[in-house]
Amino acid sequence: MKKIIVTGGLGFIGSNLIDLLLKKNFYVINIDKATYSSNLYNVKEFKNSKRYRYIKLDIKDKKINNIFLSYKPIGIFNLAAETHVDRSIDNPDSFIQSNIVGVYNLLENFKNYSKRNKSKLIHISTDEVYGDILSGRSHEEYPYQPSSPYAASKAASDHLVSSYIRTYNLPAMVTNCSNNYGPKQHPEKLIPKLIYNIMKNKPLPIYGKGTNSREWIYVKDHCEALIKVFTKGKIGEFYNIGSNKNLNNLQVTRELLKGSKKIIKIGKKVKINFVKDRPGHDIRYALNSNKIKTKLGWSPKINFKKGIKLTLDWYFENKSYYKSLSKKDIINRLGKG
Repeated sequence: MKKIIVTGGLGFIGSNLIDLLLKKNFYVINIDKATYSSNLYNVKEFKNSKRYRYIKLDIKDKKINNIFLSYKPIGIFNLAAETHVDRSIDNPDSFIQSNIVGVYNLLENFKNYSKRNKSKLIHISTDEVYGDILSGRSHEEYPYQPSSPYAASKAASDHLVSSYIRTYNLPAMVTNCSNNYGPKQHPEKLIPKLIYNIMKNKPLPIYGKGTNSREWIYVKDHCEALIKVFTKGKIGEFYNIGSNKNLNNLQVTRELLKGSKKIIKIGKKVKINFVKDRPGHDIRYALNSNKIKTKLGWSPKINFKKGIKLTLDWYFENKSYYKSLSKKDIINRLGKG
């Protein structure tokens, strides 16, 4: 049976990717060090599967080499990373350790493993490495201009992977994706945070004037793209993954309110509350994803309206998900600088 390693598989995107890989009949080994953003709730539906194994391990640990040799994976999807921007403003150290030192250790061990075994590494990154895109869309050759410690640490990891591809002929590819949303996302992020506040009859905190624009993609579309890169992508290439659909935070909030009204009666305290912006907040991210569409034949299937409905349905059907998290991780304001 073909085996795949997913690092960071207890997280949002990682757990959704594992779900898809299992449906495509792969055997999946999930490596995760189980930090605050990791959640066993995310893997509860397949934790007893005979084709799934969870190993608690930090990608900085040299023992990862033993896992490579033991399972002999044909592919590794690296989603292990510290997130998100607000936390990196408060404490950059963990971002340097995981996103740079951890990736270095992963590369060193995969370099040795791949010399004797046919395998590929897909390193999953973010559109935030490109920084503010005030007009147009950033393509794969666009210069990196990260604004936050988080984005800088992800940019550094991208450069590390690229250098190993060139210097050691490492069989690897890098993907840069836009803002994901969907089931199992930690409520430090905008959409699940707003859903939680709508459920709890709380104000909806929006940075600045709510005009910051992001390109939104439903998580399943992203995961389908990652598998497409793994099966059809060219070694050494970078691939942008996006929906080509930008919305600002106010537009997102209004769409969530509209969808929530179809499920519950909205409480009186549920109102938009503008809060002080975070330091260095990028105004706009926007990706040019023509390369993956033309070269690999991938395109997103789920539009924002449908994706928000699927997301709302999941959170309202899984209210116990929020109970599996620390309350301070849900309600505390981070990233004040």
